[in-house]
Parts: sequence; structure tokens; C-alpha cells
Amino acid sequence: MSSACVSSMTVSTANHLWSLDDVLGQGATASVYKARNKKTGELVAVKVFNLVSYNRPYEVQMREFEVLKKLNHVNIVKLFAVEEMHMNPKQKVLVMEFCSGGSLLNLLEGPENAFGLPESEFLIVLQCVVQGMNHLRENGVVHRDIKPGNIMRQVGEDGRSVYKLTDFGAARELEDDEKFVSIYGTEEYLHPDMYERAVLRKPQQKAYGVSVDLWSIGVTFYHAATGSLPFIPYGGPRRNKKIMYKITTEKPEGAIAGVQKVDEGPIEWSYRLPHCCQLSEGLKTQLVPVLASILEANQEKCWGFVQFFSATTDILHRISVHIFSLQQATAHTIYIHFHNTVSILFEDVQAQTGIEPAAQQYLFLGHPLILEPSMKIVNLPPTTPDRPIILISRHPEKLVGHPYKEPEAPAMPTKFDVMADYTFSKTIVGVIHQYLRIARSLQKYRELILQGFHSYIENTGFECSNVAHRIGMVNMKLVCSISTEEHLHLFAQRVAHEFPDFVDHKKKLPLIEEDFQRMYSSGIREFQNQLQHLRVMLSKHSETLAQDKSIQKMEVLLGKIVAVHQQYCKDRMTGKLSYNDEQIHKFEKLNLSSYIKKVKSLFKDDCLQKYQDVLMAASSWNRVLYEMQASLEQFGVVLRQRMGDLHLCEVQQNKILDRAVLRALHQPVGAEGVDGQKKDDEHMIFKMNRLKVEMEAVARELQNNNNMIESLAVVTATLPLEKKVPQANRP
Repeated sequence: MSSACVSSMTVSTANHLWSLDDVLGQGATASVYKARNKKTGELVAVKVFNLVSYNRPYEVQMREFEVLKKLNHVNIVKLFAVEEMHMNPKQKVLVMEFCSGGSLLNLLEGPENAFGLPESEFLIVLQCVVQGMNHLRENGVVHRDIKPGNIMRQVGEDGRSVYKLTDFGAARELEDDEKFVSIYGTEEYLHPDMYERAVLRKPQQKAYGVSVDLWSIGVTFYHAATGSLPFIPYGGPRRNKKIMYKITTEKPEGAIAGVQKVDEGPIEWSYRLPHCCQLSEGLKTQLVPVLASILEANQEKCWGFVQFFSATTDILHRISVHIFSLQQATAHTIYIHFHNTVSILFEDVQAQTGIEPAAQQYLFLGHPLILEPSMKIVNLPPTTPDRPIILISRHPEKLVGHPYKEPEAPAMPTKFDVMADYTFSKTIVGVIHQYLRIARSLQKYRELILQGFHSYIENTGFECSNVAHRIGMVNMKLVCSISTEEHLHLFAQRVAHEFPDFVDHKKKLPLIEEDFQRMYSSGIREFQNQLQHLRVMLSKHSETLAQDKSIQKMEVLLGKIVAVHQQYCKDRMTGKLSYNDEQIHKFEKLNLSSYIKKVKSLFKDDCLQKYQDVLMAASSWNRVLYEMQASLEQFGVVLRQRMGDLHLCEVQQNKILDRAVLRALHQPVGAEGVDGQKKDDEHMIFKMNRLKVEMEAVARELQNNNNMIESLAVVTATLPLEKKVPQANRP
């Protein structure tokens, strides 16, 4: 064994060495340090117990060792060894896995997460904690001190986080139907029954079950989702303990948060996660019932672990489908099982947008996406927030837009106060991050609106071309019918009494001709002109978006604000400043005020204004395209009706042609003019037969062209969008 360390700042065990300056965390009974293996240099975490810990009963001291020995899971911090300090062999040291990413609490305290984690990161936290807790339950272990500070973060080679439960000093073995009476935990995350005894010091004889961990998990998940605690009395949980207890025990069923904003004022209950958090409405819908069911003080009403694992596993097994409702200008994330059918997706989309399934039509990558209700979700194209499926309603929809809420910035302290300025700067960094996040989101909405309308316009233009082509083809048949009618005019008059419907059909031909002229001149041609105007307007907005530098300007200002905050951190550590440092502090405060005003100005006058400009344009485009679509549908109905009229007319003309040929062949001829009459009859028969052949050829050509149009529409729907709307410059 190697000797003790040579420096008073460095200590060791037989196999590991660390500096007392490398503190990772401190608790009532132990401190955790970053250490290295003496032979390999591998980084580990060592938990060194202090003298207070040895005042506990021996079985309590050994409990953490015994619990960790039986646990082996990727979401539980690994125990490598139990060693002894060189200077004091009785002092135990736990050698554990080192997590370079700090704790979940460290992450939440970062100003960029002041309003909660991004959705993708929150889902990783949810998955890791659920799987880690499931391993504890499988081994009959209750943790009793779940909180963000006891959830460590490891960053994998792919940059993805892995969260691990740690600090099993309060843990003990307990089956689902067993109870315990000893008190452990951190008060903000404590179950109300334990809080009453441990914090308020009220004597009671209650026993506690595994549900105490569920309450702590609920508070932890709420904290991770929103950046704040769910239950906050006026003055804070640590200063107003009685109201804290009142909030948690008198919480209405279904509520997931309660805040007292005024001293002795009412408690404001929340049944939803706040708009300012970064989770989508789709995930909130899945998560809120879970939080409401585990943040339940009544242990009889609180879920058990079986229900908890079932509900959270159900969430984690769902896939996300990203939808952008174009007319409403709203983004939606649908969480759905991959084995579900598209009919379930239609219902979920209706729940979030209000658009009924029969009115839903979709575009993806610029072209129609044909979704049958019986299709499986697994067969949908993969989507992302930047590449969603575009939803277009067949009915007019109210423009909604981004449901943003401008962040509330605290008032800047007017007097010179190092501590107050530090607190303000820390808060304002989080607020500016939120401003920047909303600005990026508004810019993304602009991109999606412009991309969506580009696809909508081009698809409408394609429909116009199809209708124009069908009008042209049907017009060919009309011309043929009119020509045939002229050839049959004299003969048809002689046999009109035999074909009473023919006269009615004949009268319809001029009306059909008028319909076609009206549909093309005042319809299709006008639509094509309108579409070209929309393309010009869309191009202008796209160019504005491509040249937009407001996000980059806000990022630069954020960097300057962070620099001021870092300076204020140093000033706080210094305590009393010298005269010169005090003047610098005051100058920086003026700069900070200026930076904040510039950020707000960029947000309101630039980001928000340009977003609202696009919304106004989108409202106008919606109206034009909806009316155009309605007219095209009506044109389709008229075309089908006129095609039917022409077909009936053609049938009548064919009957008259057949009758004319038969009469010419069987009509007796007198002695006079036999040769001349015979030649006339033969010529008439020839012309009528040729006319009939021409009519049949036109009908075949029309059918072939219709088939080509339908095939082209199917092929076009599968093609990728070639033209992309320009996006804003990104650093």
C-alpha cells in the first residue's frame, strides 16, 4: 500500500488519489470528490464519510454499501469498491462511477434552462429515471431522497445524456406493501406526511410506504419540465414552511402546482404545465395526468409503482409525429404508438386543432400525402420539428399563430448593491435566453408558414393546370358534337319525332360552350394570374427571412449580458469592492440596462413585427387559396355534369346516325334518277360512317388523356419538393 499523501490538500486510499479542492458535492454525513485511479488515471467519484456519519447505528452506516452492491443498472451510479482512508482506516470511502455532466440540478440551474429543459432532453430524463426506479423496485429498494441533485448526468460519445440515480445513503430495502417510520429526504421534495414530521416537527405515528418516492419523482419531473418547483408559498418553501405544508396537503385533486404570490394571499392552483415551458402540448397532455396522480398527498389515492411504470412506459413507447396546421399557423406534436392506425392520428390531430378528420388533407415535402385511415403509423414518413407534415383543412380555419408569452423581466435594482445586482443579473440571463428561444421559434414559424404556402400554391397551380387540360379535352368533344349536329341537321329534323330527347340535348350544346368559356377565361386564367401574384408576395417574404439577422444580434447581446453576470459573480465573491471596482460595477450596470433594452427592442420591433407581417399575409393567402380550391371543386362538378350531357348527346347522335344509314340502305328507289340517287345515298352512308368513326376516336383520346392526368397526379404526389423557401441565415 502506498503512503499517505505528501500534501495537506491531497488525500488517498490504497488505489485512489484526490485533492480536497475537487469537491463535487457535500451533505450532512459525507462529501464527494473527483478522484483518480493511481495506476490507470481513470476518473472516479469518491464519497468520503465524515465523523457525523459514524454517530449513526452501524446497520445504518452499512446500509448504503449493501444497497449499492445489489444494484447493477445503466441508470444507477456504479459502486466500484469500498476502501479506507490511509490516515484513518476506520473512515470508509465509496469509489463510484464519475459523471462528468454534473447533476440534473446543475443543468436546471443553468440560465438557459430557467424555464425548463428542452422536450428532447426532458424525455431522456423521464426515460432514465423511470428505468432506474424500476430497477430499484425490482430489487425491493426505496430511495427516499429523489431530487435533481441526486440524479447525475453522464454525456455519451454521441453527445446524448444518460442520467443515473445516486446517493443511496437514505435508501433501504422495502417491498411494495411494507412501511417505514424513519425520516429522510430534502424538504422541497418530501412527501407531505414526512414533511409534517421532519420539517414542522409535529409528532405523529404514521408509517410511510414506497409512494414517498413517487411524490419526490413528481416534484422532480415538474422541476425538470418547468425550471421551478410546483409548490411555492410566498417567500419561498424554506421561509414559509406552514404555508408550504398547507399547499401540499390541501391541493385539489388534479392540480399539479400551487403558488402563493402575495403574503397571506390566496393560493393559485394550476392544472396544466405553464405555456413558458419548452414541452409541446402533445407531451403535456400525456404527462399531466401522471403528475396529478403521483403528486397526491393521500396515500390511498396516490398511484402505486405499477400504475406509474405502466403510464410512463406508455409515454416512452410512443413516437412523435410533427404536424404544422397551415391555415392556423400552429405547430403540433402528436405522441402515438407506432402500431396504431392513421385513424387514431386523425382523432389526435382533431383534439389539438379542432379540424375534423373528414376535413383534414396533408402535404409532405411539397406534395400531397395520401393517408388512408387503415394505414399503420409506422408507415408514415419520418418527421421533425423542421420538417413536419403540413395539415390543410377543407374548411376555413381561424388564424391562431404561435402561443408565445413575452417573458416577465424583474425590475433592475436602482441602488448600488452587489448581492442584489448579482441576483438580478442571474435572473435576467435566464429571461434573455427565453426571449431568444421565443425569437427562434417565431422565425421557425415564419419558415414553416412560407414553406407550407409555397407547397399549397404549387399544388393549387397543378390542380388549375389539370382542370384547364380537362376543359380543353372536353371542349374537343364539344366541338365534335357540334360538328356532328350540323351534319345531322336535315336528317334529324325528319326523324325528330322518333328521338324526342335529341332536341333537348341539342339545346344544351351552346350552354355547355358558354360554361367552358366562363370557366377558362374568368376562372382558370384568373386563378393562374392570382397564383403568380401570390408567388411574387411569397418570394418577397422569403427574401426578408433570408436576410434577417435579428437572431444573431440577440445572441451577441446575450453574450455581453452573460459577461456582465460573470463579472457580478466575481464581485459577489469579493464582497466589499474598492472605489475603482465599484465604479466599474456601476458602469457595467448601465451597459446591462442598455443591452436589455436592445434585446427587447429587437424582439418587439424586428422579430415579432416580421412574424406578424407574415401572419397577415398568410391570412390573405388563406382566403384566396380557399376560394380558389372551392371554385376548382365546383368546376370539377360542372365538368362531370357537362361530360354526362355530352355523352347523352353523343348517344342520341349515334342512334340517329345508325337510323340514317339503315334508311339509306333500305330506301326503295324509283325508275327515274336511279343512278343519281344511288350515288347520293352511297356518299351519305360514307360520310356518316366516317363521322361515327371520328366521334369514337375523340372519345378514346379524351379517355386516354384523363387516365394520363390521373397517373401524373399520383406520380407527382411521390416526388420530392425541388424548390425550397430560403431560410434565415444561421451562424
